[in-house]
Amino acid sequence: MTAYTATVTVRLKQGVLDPEAETTKQALERLGFELEALRSADRFEVDLEADGVAAARERADEMAERLLANPTIHDYDVEVAER
Repeated sequence: MTAYTATVTVRLKQGVLDPEAETTKQALERLGFELEALRSADRFEVDLEADGVAAARERADEMAERLLANPTIHDYDVEVAER
């Protein structure tokens, strides 16, 4: 078994209202920053042991599907790196 860190980034799908990002975008614009759009995201770092990168990614995908993200409204990305 090898130690890995899986990073799961969860964000709302395009078209789903993101009030946190909209409020932050308005505040940044009041501060003089120009931007087209802003999206918020949650990032989870999971330390785990697995037989390989593929197995670690599969476990992180399952975690995202079952708890970390709601597939109806969220997209997510998984990155795996050996520790």
